[in-house]
Amino acid sequence: MSTHSNEEPLSVTVRIMGKEYSVLCPVEEHEALVKSADYLNERMTTIRRRGKALGTEKIAVMAALNIARELLELKGVEGVASASRESVERLRQMSLDIDSTLSLE
Repeated sequence: MSTHSNEEPLSVTVRIMGKEYSVLCPVEEHEALVKSADYLNERMTTIRRRGKALGTEKIAVMAALNIARELLELKGVEGVASASRESVERLRQMSLDIDSTLSLE
């Protein structure tokens, strides 16, 4: 028995950081795509609001890394443990220090 839909894929327009993207998706995935785009937009916007003048590509990579880490933590991947609040703050400060160094180059 096939699990593929006989319906044509939808062309869905999502907005991420003020820019629109058209994405094809199966009809049954429409709601998941919209929610995923909203989540990504929220994460990228949060990174941009931190006050650093970062390009969209770097913001996207930072958001992707954060989301990938969350996924691995939820999957219980060895070596990816829940971080304490202190660890998160220390990593954030290290990230800011790295960004400052990179912007000086």
